[in-house]
Amino acid sequence: MPAPLSVRNYMTTDVATVTPEATVRTVAQRLSEARIGSLVVVDGKTPVGVVTESDLTRLVAGGGDPSATYVSDVMTEDPVTVGPDTTLAAAATLLVEGSFRRLPVLDGGDLVGIITASDLVEAVPGLQGPGALELLAGRADTAYETPDWEFESEGVEQLGIGDRVKFRKTLSDSDVREFAHASGDTNRLHLDESFAADTRFKRRIVHGTLVAGVISSALARLPGLTIYLGQDLRYLGPVDLGDRVTAVCEIVENLGDSRYRLSTAVYDSDEECVIEGEATVLIDALPEGEIAARD
Repeated sequence: MPAPLSVRNYMTTDVATVTPEATVRTVAQRLSEARIGSLVVVDGKTPVGVVTESDLTRLVAGGGDPSATYVSDVMTEDPVTVGPDTTLAAAATLLVEGSFRRLPVLDGGDLVGIITASDLVEAVPGLQGPGALELLAGRADTAYETPDWEFESEGVEQLGIGDRVKFRKTLSDSDVREFAHASGDTNRLHLDESFAADTRFKRRIVHGTLVAGVISSALARLPGLTIYLGQDLRYLGPVDLGDRVTAVCEIVENLGDSRYRLSTAVYDSDEECVIEGEATVLIDALPEGEIAARD
């Protein structure tokens, strides 16, 4: 399975800082020059607070003198921090639950970076606009969600026979082209309109493996950390570009030792079954650190 997206790859390492003894006027000048909204307050290499434009605004609105007021008087003390290997989803959870806009990044107690809400949203394709952070922070077992994806479950709290999950998404032209590049499957049937028009299908169709991948998407949303052990598939029909497909996975046998056998199927927009088969998976508990980050 791919490693979760982490803070390390998206944080800003050149962090703008200030000491507690600096005046608020100094902060205002530095924020204006750098065109940023906050400074991390440090004592040596250790962050002790954060001072933001909002802190300055409140001071001035209350009649305070920026030249006679020190950072230590207006900063937010003991800021919430993350480590470089914190997942983006866990960082997003902290931002959402604390109504923060930024998190200092510490490594061994030293300040090594900062990551903002904008960094998180820009890091993940498809996450833009209001609610983007909430989508990123929405689940402990996936790195992110997008508004186009739909997920349903029936009775999967304890994982028993008959429990079912469904995952639905649209397979777009960009999905097909990105999959072709990522996998190396550049079969012209999937990419070339004129070529595909002379085939038995008379049009471009989605890669069968890409369609089957929606099964993996459904399994990934079973509670816990799902690991594929095997998958049998039978392809029953083509899927058109732009079709909204639904994967349905149902537990049919508990094999013991956290292993399960499931029936798997994918349906097109007309509710015609285009793939059917069986999967065997291992479901481990989520790492304790991920659970704690969401609690």
